[in-house]
Amino acid sequence: MNQDIVFIDDLRIQTVIGIFDWEREITQTVGLDLEMAFDIRRAAETDHIEDTLNYKAVAKRLIAFVEGSEFQLVEALAEHCARIVLEEFPVTRVKLKLSKPGAVRGSSAVGVIIERERPNP
Repeated sequence: MNQDIVFIDDLRIQTVIGIFDWEREITQTVGLDLEMAFDIRRAAETDHIEDTLNYKAVAKRLIAFVEGSEFQLVEALAEHCARIVLEEFPVTRVKLKLSKPGAVRGSSAVGVIIERERPNP
């Protein structure tokens, strides 16, 4: 069955990220793109915010988490962000792209794309 997608593109957040000593002393920008599987039909019928996935709440939660984190690897940060979305919001699946701009000379960004699903009960 096809699932509806609620998305957030290019959510930019300042955080401590990286393995080098100099990276541990500064903040850098990371970008998050999220695709969250959520059935929007009820919200479409009622036109009420209570019946949808509140993407502002998702963004605020991830901003607070990422700003307070100090991961070395983008892989670890991405995994923790995906876990937060699945555990704290009513989504069945999340596809998350985490970009670290300027990490490699000549590239606009590097990072990871992961997809995670809520475990079946």
